[in-house]
Amino acid sequence: MFELLGIPPQALFGQLLLGLINGSFYALLSLGLAVIFGLLNIINFAHGAQYMMGAFLAWMGMTYLGIGYWWALLLVPIAVGATGVVIERLMISRLYHLDHLYGLLLTFGLALIIQGLFRNQYGVSGLPYTIPPELSGGTNLGFMFLPNYRGWVVLASLIVCFGTWFAIEKTRLGAYLRAATENPTLVGAFGINVPRMITLTYGFGVGLAALAGVLAAPIYSVNPNMGADLIIVVFAVVVIGGMGSILGAILTGFGLGIVEGLTRVFYPEGSAVVIFVIMAIVLLVKPAGLFGRTA
Repeated sequence: MFELLGIPPQALFGQLLLGLINGSFYALLSLGLAVIFGLLNIINFAHGAQYMMGAFLAWMGMTYLGIGYWWALLLVPIAVGATGVVIERLMISRLYHLDHLYGLLLTFGLALIIQGLFRNQYGVSGLPYTIPPELSGGTNLGFMFLPNYRGWVVLASLIVCFGTWFAIEKTRLGAYLRAATENPTLVGAFGINVPRMITLTYGFGVGLAALAGVLAAPIYSVNPNMGADLIIVVFAVVVIGGMGSILGAILTGFGLGIVEGLTRVFYPEGSAVVIFVIMAIVLLVKPAGLFGRTA
């Protein structure tokens, strides 16, 4: 078996897989952020806390109610999305005509409150969530061993991400959503309830974060800080892809995950900052982001 610059293929492909898995979560979370910012113009800093809520609700459902992984995958995004609907109606809806800074401060405060509540109740040591039996074990590909669950995470993320992109960019509902952000009065004149559409859009974006949390629970320990550790990187991904760009969020998320994995192989010391270095370069060359539209 060949070696690349002295790196054994098992180590190379193993880190590429790890990068692809991280990229799956980057893509899912940045997609939710891009949906919320692109259609509502709100910078949702609570996104990491809502991702953490998804993981915790999956764990709580399994521990207290006996709800398995597959039901959690369906029910938890709906439950967390419902909390997003309440937050949008009670708080965020009052900020649409104000500067972006107000939405950022509100959602940052919400993130601190949510994390504080879970930290006070469960501590920070981390809680285990078992892999469903159907996805346990792995497959020997010859050049590497692929854990079945991690392959499932990548596949599920690809399906959800590109399904969301198709729904927003290629369907009538997506056209209504985009039109409502440009001219809500005109869209409302056609009998469409624009406030309800906007509320459900925020709930959907939050639900995507919760879905990522459920997918992450069996891989990472479930703890109140898991969202805070990830959200800064995800914001960098969104900025690189272009704020509000759905396709940019998806492609950049997966791409930067792979770049991070390769960096971990060839220059491990730089893996923690490579995404931020790329962000700085992109902002210097193209301030709107790789897929963003210049105002």
